[in-house]
Amino acid sequence: MSTYRFGKHPPKHDYRTLRLKDYLKSTLEPPPAAYDVLPHVYDKLKISQPTELFPMDANDKLGDCTIAALAHASTVYHGLVGKKNVWSEKSVVKLYYHLTGGVDSGLNELDVLNYWRKNSAAHDKILAYASIDVKNHAHLQQAIKMFGGVYLGFQVQQKCLEEFDAGQPWTPRRLTNEGHAVYAVAYDQKGVTVLTWGKTQKATWAWWDECVDEAYAILPAEAKADAFSGIAFTELQADLDAIAT
Repeated sequence: MSTYRFGKHPPKHDYRTLRLKDYLKSTLEPPPAAYDVLPHVYDKLKISQPTELFPMDANDKLGDCTIAALAHASTVYHGLVGKKNVWSEKSVVKLYYHLTGGVDSGLNELDVLNYWRKNSAAHDKILAYASIDVKNHAHLQQAIKMFGGVYLGFQVQQKCLEEFDAGQPWTPRRLTNEGHAVYAVAYDQKGVTVLTWGKTQKATWAWWDECVDEAYAILPAEAKADAFSGIAFTELQADLDAIAT
């Protein structure tokens, strides 16, 4: 079995965190039965190798999964507009150690997202993020379709690495004390597909319901465009302005 690292801390809660459900317009159509953002990225970039676009980012040696998943999100956003933007491993590790204070301690997702909203990371910056109710599959699916993916964290189940190495979908099992951050890019009736450790990994909806403990829609700069018309952007911007930094 290969060696991989985890590194996501338990969810951190802040009453100021925006909630996606508050900004989805009532006229928004239901999400399609299945959607996968990667074919759109591959078509734009003329590259179809996950390892090239979404590399390991030192997550086999360090517990930097929260930053690696962030880097993968950035690659997707740029890829959808035809720009290849793959963070270097050096950039991922540098940001990781910057946020941990120089130790390999792992991070919580909320601190990572708050940093990215206020600061550039690898010359990239987001407009906002909003939490998703992990029990609401429809909102998760809307977010994947509208924003090119979902930044999520889960409590690691037993046999996680064995199933990954075998190319088998993640299924619910007894939970461990480890946490892992990944980026979801597709869903269908069977479950979701995430990016992690240089590959794509499928997981069942039963796994999602048992293991996932936090999920976020990230709004890149493109959120101002017509393609994101399903979001009440004006209201969102007003709420962002009202949040203390």
